Amino acid sequence: MKVRRSERLIDMTQHLLTHPRTLISLSFFANRYESAKSSISEDLMIVKKTFENRGIGTLETLPGAAGGVRYLSKISRENAELFVDDLCQRIADKERLLPGGYLFLSDILGEPETLHTIGKIFASKFVDTKIDMIMTVATKGIPIAQAVASELNVPFVIVRRDNKVTEGSTVSINYVSGSSNRIEKMALSKRSLPTGSNVLVVDDFMKAGGTVNGMKSLLEEFDAKLAGIGVLVEDENVGEKLVDDYVSVIRVQNVDVRQQSIEVEKGNIFNSPTDNQ
Repeated sequence: MKVRRSERLIDMTQHLLTHPRTLISLSFFANRYESAKSSISEDLMIVKKTFENRGIGTLETLPGAAGGVRYLSKISRENAELFVDDLCQRIADKERLLPGGYLFLSDILGEPETLHTIGKIFASKFVDTKIDMIMTVATKGIPIAQAVASELNVPFVIVRRDNKVTEGSTVSINYVSGSSNRIEKMALSKRSLPTGSNVLVVDDFMKAGGTVNGMKSLLEEFDAKLAGIGVLVEDENVGEKLVDDYVSVIRVQNVDVRQQSIEVEKGNIFNSPTDNQ
């Protein structure tokens, strides 16, 4: 059924936003709205300009018979830094202090809008990276992994510290916890991760990096490739880290349990420029 241009733009925008990184042919839109491809191309230029002006993302056009357009989820550096500045203030609240120098983040990781923005920040950073899967460890990393997976439109897998009957056969490894220097165990279902996958590892909080390093070792058991590492919060108040090639959104510089103080700043995700930043 032929629709008016205003309706077409709304529906087209909605379809693109809900199918990030998916190549969509002009014929698909032309048939969907019973419109000429030339009209669809004009509409897409309007959408692209609006996305970029609003810091929502961009549209990538691929020419040729097998080409089309795809939406790449991004966030402008300005909007990202405003969000992270506000997040730093929230995390610096002394009421978040937990025994052992850990921070209470469950409320933040339960906010849909906050998770959506975190997902876009990581998606912006890795927009040009070949990624087939997102990997995280249960449990606090799950909402972050889901948010990033949604923006990159790829599946995510959950590494567990104990075997579940519902997981079927698993691959397990022992790893050294960086903060406590204890031997820990993690496992992943054999059916979860195809061989040769390009995997982005994400986590909510990283101290010395033992858990992240364990996930790196687990990838080797699946002959998978590490595409990158992203953590929401890293703790600088530790010794030498077990991983060095990672990006962080928030950096905790110092935690003083006695003085009930937390020093927080932006992470290194803003250190190296990307296309949108």
